[in-house]
Amino acid sequence: MMRSHLGVPPEGRGAAGRALLAFLLAAWATNALAADFSSCLRELHREAVANGITPQVFDTAMAGVEPDQSVLDAMDSQPEFVTPIWDYMAGLVDEQRIADGRAKLAEWAAVLAEAEQRFGVDRHVLLAVWGVETDYGKVRGGRPLVRSLATVSCFGERQRFFRGEFVAALHIIQDGDIRPEVLVGSWAGAFGQTQFMPSSFQRFAVDFDGDGRRDIVGSVADALGSTANYLKRVGWVSGESWGYEVRLPPDYRGPSGRRSRQALAQWRRLGVKRVNGAALSGGGPAALLLPAGAGGPAFMVFKNFDAIHAYNAAESYVLAIAHLSDRLRGAGPFQTAWPTDDPGLSRAERREVQQRLLERGFDVGVVDGAIGPRTRAAIEAFQTSVGLPVDGRAGARVLKALKDAATPR
Repeated sequence: MMRSHLGVPPEGRGAAGRALLAFLLAAWATNALAADFSSCLRELHREAVANGITPQVFDTAMAGVEPDQSVLDAMDSQPEFVTPIWDYMAGLVDEQRIADGRAKLAEWAAVLAEAEQRFGVDRHVLLAVWGVETDYGKVRGGRPLVRSLATVSCFGERQRFFRGEFVAALHIIQDGDIRPEVLVGSWAGAFGQTQFMPSSFQRFAVDFDGDGRRDIVGSVADALGSTANYLKRVGWVSGESWGYEVRLPPDYRGPSGRRSRQALAQWRRLGVKRVNGAALSGGGPAALLLPAGAGGPAFMVFKNFDAIHAYNAAESYVLAIAHLSDRLRGAGPFQTAWPTDDPGLSRAERREVQQRLLERGFDVGVVDGAIGPRTRAAIEAFQTSVGLPVDGRAGARVLKALKDAATPR
């Protein structure tokens, strides 16, 4: 009888055969991953000890640690780079986050005032970083840092970078600033109230509450002070704006992009004006940002935009921070609409989508406003049932369709 290289007879490849094949492939991949990981850990041990980590700290931190496949999966789906800008902004700068931020602005007024005075960074920007990164401390990630960083130190395209972060995380443990059991965060190793990478923690974290430890996990004061120090050190200009929304002349064909900086006089000659029609103003050279092309909102950005960009090198992320800071200051939404016929939804609206799907018998898991695989599958099933184009996207169109479907005719 002819058999495949995995020992599954061809005639056995019905549903059960395919399930067995999938199981065997997964088991083979898991064993291969574990073998490679074990070899890599020996390399990481040598590198860590060579960089000042004691063998005891390494061994204790890595006891029982295995690679995390979900971390590798997450590397390929970062929302800053795969989510349409109007969806990204709608979920991060919504009325709930603005209201929560204004409450935090009052609650932490003294700490924010001290950080603003000491480092020169606008308090609304500090609040916006906190709000976008972790929803003011509510969503900080739950992956053990050493496991995530060990995984991406051994697999993927940026192993050299992540090995440095891995060693930096071990230094945090060894130095005693943060207890190992609470050193958890994102798949990439960012952690704390404002999501520092371990190397950034070593360079920029400060003990802002005076307790002798730099604890950006348990101390909001340390997190806000450290974020202010970070932004100052990477070039924040005190008293200056990140930028503002502008209006382009019809059929604009001039330069754009964060790196294409010119004097404001040159932008004026090209016909660029503030969105309210006023002349451009501000200090230093500026760049024209068109995150959705010339048909969407346009922004004149200055050096402080670059300072936020140093915190997370994704322009959509920086724009979310910048816009939320303006909203916390009392400004309104962008005046130019995004160029889409299916606008993004706020978190409250995303929860409504999930709740309405659930009421119609679709499995969405937890109604939390987070659009994961189960919610996308439920949206696809609903779209199929009502004859909509099937894309699994939680946008204004599907919310309207759900509302219409619930309305008696």
